[in-house]
Amino acid sequence: MANIVPQEMAGKLMAEGFSRSGPVAQVLSDPVTDTPMVVTLDDLLPYELDPRLTRNPLYDDIKASIRERGLDAPPPITRRPGAGHFIIRNGGNTRLAILRELWSETKEEQFFRIYCLFRPWPKRGEIIALTGHLAENELHGGLTFIERALGVEKARELYELESGKSLSQSELARRLSADGYPVPQSHISRMQDTVRYLLPTIPNVLYNGLGRHQVERLAVLRKAAELTWEKYACGKALATDFETLFHDVLAPFDGQPGSFSGGRVQDELIGQMSELLGIDYNVLELDVDSTEHRQRAVNSPPLLPVETATIVNADKTDGVSTLLPDSTRDNGAAAETSGPASNDTTVQPSPVQTLEPGTSASEGDSEVRLQGHIVSPADNTERLQAIQQMVAEHNGEPLPTFTDNVLQAIPVQAGGLFPISDVWYIEPGLDSPDRLRIHIAQFAQEIAEEADLADYIDAVKAGIGFTCTQPHHGVSPPAFGRMVLALLRALSIHYAAEPDQSDLRLDDSLGALLLGTDIRDAEALPRLSDNGLVKLFRLVRLARRLLDLGANPDETNH
Repeated sequence: MANIVPQEMAGKLMAEGFSRSGPVAQVLSDPVTDTPMVVTLDDLLPYELDPRLTRNPLYDDIKASIRERGLDAPPPITRRPGAGHFIIRNGGNTRLAILRELWSETKEEQFFRIYCLFRPWPKRGEIIALTGHLAENELHGGLTFIERALGVEKARELYELESGKSLSQSELARRLSADGYPVPQSHISRMQDTVRYLLPTIPNVLYNGLGRHQVERLAVLRKAAELTWEKYACGKALATDFETLFHDVLAPFDGQPGSFSGGRVQDELIGQMSELLGIDYNVLELDVDSTEHRQRAVNSPPLLPVETATIVNADKTDGVSTLLPDSTRDNGAAAETSGPASNDTTVQPSPVQTLEPGTSASEGDSEVRLQGHIVSPADNTERLQAIQQMVAEHNGEPLPTFTDNVLQAIPVQAGGLFPISDVWYIEPGLDSPDRLRIHIAQFAQEIAEEADLADYIDAVKAGIGFTCTQPHHGVSPPAFGRMVLALLRALSIHYAAEPDQSDLRLDDSLGALLLGTDIRDAEALPRLSDNGLVKLFRLVRLARRLLDLGANPDETNH
């Protein structure tokens, strides 16, 4: 090989390489999978269709947290195909606004350059983004009713654009639920009435946070008054129509959002109807009230309203996090607080209650019936309920709730170490012999506690989980206590590991113990309390299941 002088080698190294035949990329394309990246505030814009139109009520708390701790939960970002800026994917517009404020105030780099998770723009991007923001806002601080209504209305427009046809309310509810934002059809009806009839007239009141119950009351009043108007206006030449009348009556109430009163609206509306129609005020009021009651009966809302419903898996890629309550999240989520659970286990003698202002009759009836099923309140926290729900879904079994089933199954609520919300249902985590025995023994001790004889119940790891001990020598419990021990002994004796030498026997007082006697009988045996009776039912149910597992050791519900 010929020797190459240094000048020739340098010339070859400096020679122009192969020319590029294809186009030169000006910018890199977006990742096709979830990818962490660092973006600046200049690169990031808020989501334009964010349903939140008013200031987040927890804005100041979130800002203080981010100022002190930094951004613990950066919002997920995405980008429309061909767009120049990233946008918030679902939830996070509040955090973005706070970061801009903090950057303007402090000029600290941590508020300008943030670490985010980029997620590609999905096929149904606009709909997924909107429903994602609705769900996230619902979890993180909540939305006003009008914001929720406008968000659902925008979602309807996107769904109709996607399908090329108009959607019924039930179909809209189905599609929203499929995309992670469940809204009952009855709520959608009220939302559409609110956007159509109320928003043009009282926007300040609505944006100030008028609640769902008051909005529904107005919607029902408007419909009832319209039907009454049509009934009495037939054949009369009137100076105005109902639409104009309703607007003129309602508009003055928009000036003072904080003092809005549905009762005053109704009084003014019926008063002006009486003048225009020439019908006595009391006649119209009775007619409107009667029609309102029929409307509520037809359109009674579900027992679990959307404000308190847990939105499960609002973001399909983050199913676990959405199951947890807000208190477990960082400053990216506005924590909801609840007051301490009541420890009062007194059984209410009557389920009759007074309805709160703005609560419809049908909702009040449901609440009264709900309270009528509570023997003693269970001190379950929201966090515990959320964890139980998550475990149940992980096991593939729905977790029935007391509120959901109280009017359709056989649940009853009783407090204690192991609160009872359904006498019959056995959670998968409880469905093992050891766990069942622990619960059975605890219920037996709590039943015996009513007679101050809890010490006479011994928990064991055999039989059905407990045995009854003989009263101490020379100690004779009262008749009520002896009957309670005799009842518990009768349940456990045939399954005890050791032979029982007790002389406790059931006698004719069993009926009095369970049912009670004539209250005029001064010497009557006290009956077992409702709380104790519920625990007795639960004890029997768990013991039957324990024996089933003993007879079929291979059977499992896990």
